[in-house]
Amino acid sequence: MKDIKASTHSEPLTSATGARFDGFFASGNRRSYGKDKLLDARARRIFDMTEQACQAGVYPYQVALQSKSGPWVRIEGRDMLSLSAYDYLGLIGDPRIDAAAKDAIDKYGTGVASARMLTGTLDLHHQMEDEMAAFKGMDEAVSFSSGYLANLGVVSALLGPQDRVILDAFSHRSLVDACRLAGVQIQRFRHNDPDSLRQELENGTPANRTLIIADGIFSMEGDICRLPELIAIKKEFGCYLMIDDAHATGVLGTYGRGTDEHFGVPADEVDIWTGSVGKSIPASGGFACVSQEISIYLQHAAGPFVFSGALCPMSAAVIRTAIAIMLQEPERVARVNSNADFLRKGLRDLEYDLGASETPIIPVILRDEATAAFFASHLRDRGILVAPVMFPAVPQGSARLRLCATAGHTLEDLQLALDAFRELR
Repeated sequence: MKDIKASTHSEPLTSATGARFDGFFASGNRRSYGKDKLLDARARRIFDMTEQACQAGVYPYQVALQSKSGPWVRIEGRDMLSLSAYDYLGLIGDPRIDAAAKDAIDKYGTGVASARMLTGTLDLHHQMEDEMAAFKGMDEAVSFSSGYLANLGVVSALLGPQDRVILDAFSHRSLVDACRLAGVQIQRFRHNDPDSLRQELENGTPANRTLIIADGIFSMEGDICRLPELIAIKKEFGCYLMIDDAHATGVLGTYGRGTDEHFGVPADEVDIWTGSVGKSIPASGGFACVSQEISIYLQHAAGPFVFSGALCPMSAAVIRTAIAIMLQEPERVARVNSNADFLRKGLRDLEYDLGASETPIIPVILRDEATAAFFASHLRDRGILVAPVMFPAVPQGSARLRLCATAGHTLEDLQLALDAFRELR
């Protein structure tokens, strides 16, 4: 974070989360970094940034909620409008969701005390995976403990150093880490630029197999991958295609099936779909939707499936219930997108830079890191919780506030936010 100066706000800014570290930074301990230290020079920026933010009272992360997540949350004894949570369909706290979780605990307990390959598989897991696969329009689904682990498991199980991955430059960090774990050759193409992808395919290092990877909705930009063109290029060059639909699930398409439904293309035109169920689906876990052949292989070769604890019963039950709700209530998907349109139009009318956002993820690009931190703090003073995003999550010079519209927000909620942005403009 660049040289944060004292706030000019009329009242001192507080940072309850940063206070957790104040003893460390106030102690005057001297830090040293070196190649022989457990914390080397890479840690310097993190410590400097955190110290400056805490001293200025604007440390923005790990805000502790005193209530369930939703459009309104309780923080430090105050009710605040939440504008950065991923509960796109407003299902957190839905009585049907809560009932499914409680019933699962009553029947199966809170965990399975084993990995799936041993004694950790429940009939509930199989039911959930069958319903997820049908929802996505693929042969089978394999569940993981998180979307991050789904990406690590799939790529590391399928590819090796003799292969290559060409991924969108703005792909999620988990996809980059997955490639590193696999030891596969990595090339990047310019964000959402099919011509750049074609150039990489034509000029890259020879490999046995080539996998193209992109996000359905890009988590920091709020735009959508150009799926039909990716499919056409995949066929032209004889490659394979993987799409991480974490943020698109529950958001794109009439029923929230994702990027394929949005573009009206058959799901099996994509070889691998992965995603998270910690967003529109209010649970914990991840998935890979694939052919039956690949599913059988992943169940025996993907490290995070074989060697991690199984998905807890509560999450499996919630996933089933959330899928049923999406199929029964497509108006939720329509509402989250209409709310996003309202908020995006209002911010653009105020002349904020929102990049290429076209989904409920709306970045307010402020560029300077200190500006983003102070802006988030001033919004918090006004009862609005937003998350600033900085390097390395986004390139340097592109710091932003990342807003998320949800179906749970009312137009009055969103107008309240627009009024605050107007005041701070």
